Amino acid sequence: MQFIDQAEVEVMAGDGGDGIVAFRREKYVPAGGPAGGNGGWGGSVVLVATDRLQTLLDFRYARQFKADNGKRGGPNNRTGASGDDLLVEVPCGTLAYDADTEELLGDLVTPGQRLCVAQGGKGGIGNRHFLSNQNRAPDYALPGLEGEIRRLRLELKLLAEVGIVGLPNAGKSTLIAALSAARPKIADYPFTTLVPNLGVVRRPMGDGTVFADIPGLIAGAHAGVGLGHDFLRHIERTRLLLHLIDATAADPLADFRTIQQELQAYGRELAERSQLIALNKIDASDPEFCALLTAELRQLTDAPILMVSAVTQAGLEELKQQVWQHLDAIAAPH
Repeated sequence: MQFIDQAEVEVMAGDGGDGIVAFRREKYVPAGGPAGGNGGWGGSVVLVATDRLQTLLDFRYARQFKADNGKRGGPNNRTGASGDDLLVEVPCGTLAYDADTEELLGDLVTPGQRLCVAQGGKGGIGNRHFLSNQNRAPDYALPGLEGEIRRLRLELKLLAEVGIVGLPNAGKSTLIAALSAARPKIADYPFTTLVPNLGVVRRPMGDGTVFADIPGLIAGAHAGVGLGHDFLRHIERTRLLLHLIDATAADPLADFRTIQQELQAYGRELAERSQLIALNKIDASDPEFCALLTAELRQLTDAPILMVSAVTQAGLEELKQQVWQHLDAIAAPH
């Protein structure tokens, strides 16, 4: 699946229908008077959040969306039909910005949530509305107003409670595959993960929790280096970060510092977010070294430190319990 998390489109609401000039022409009514109807409203463009979409890929190929125009008024005081609104589906987690002013128009996070991004034009007024004692036969009407036209910048931020971060090859994709039904591409070379992967991990009782496997970060990711820059935004919504460290790496402590520095440099209070630290690949590492590494990490962070193996699934039950406890603590009122 190709992942597209930003797109720019043009939305055009429908124009209002024109009001018309008409007079009653009925048998036995010698002075019928004005009877021109109003025009109908133009259709609006409305974004609708849906959980059926996961990316903004469709907007790479369809960049222009136009709603229907309203119909002109009719004789005998008939109002023209309004144009149909154009409903445009976007993934849950989409933010809509005015591309010219950078104003945030709305944040669509729940399925079915709607946001009008271009208002349809008002229908014109027929000549019947201009009847007065001074003007018994008005012969003019007003045209419909133009619909709103706007350039939008759409940005997708994944909706996940837990964001898994770490350097490339830390084992994030293997972990999310072991915890959930997600089946990301996994290989033994850096940058296997080119798109964020979502997995739902079920609690023993209750709903599932959405985990997001964020593509590997490297030094300078916050400034656009590597793959991480475009994806750091996806952990802005997460409530808990799971920092995965490769226990078989040349310098796991340096790896830990690298990720923490990138979170700090990116801002948005990511470095202050609740974290769990997990030493991965303990099945391929010396137990004494893992114990020493854990002790050294405790000098650098107050976050809980766990030892796991995504391959053998060792320690994963304890990891899930820690995740549930932290999420419950975060959700509890203070």
